[in-house]
Amino acid sequence: MFTLDQIGAAHSKVKSGADFPAYIRDLKKLGVIHYQTFVVDGHTDYYGASDYRETSPAKYSDLVVAAQCEAEQFKAALKEHQQGKTDYPTFIRSCAECGIENWIVDLAKMTCTYHDKSGNEVLVEAIPQ
Repeated sequence: MFTLDQIGAAHSKVKSGADFPAYIRDLKKLGVIHYQTFVVDGHTDYYGASDYRETSPAKYSDLVVAAQCEAEQFKAALKEHQQGKTDYPTFIRSCAECGIENWIVDLAKMTCTYHDKSGNEVLVEAIPQ
């Protein structure tokens, strides 16, 4: 199975959004089936076969995630981030302000699904291959 060190090595190659498809391919090779990232502190749960799971440590101090989801505001912030207009910390703060609690990347379906605090799907995006 995979380790957090292996995931970190794959992630270290990501310099921009253009590197994301290669990162996903690397995670697939490691055996990651899906992962879930939490906006509150940036930790991620990585899942593999047979209920295997690795959890990364928190990446920053806890943020307050808004109770009310502002889906259109979030979509605009995501678009700006994907265009390289914001850095990751700015994007994360936007997620919290817009009520995005987490996202799940499904490596089989090649989707990234963003959820609000109630667990509702706010946006499902296809991951470019």
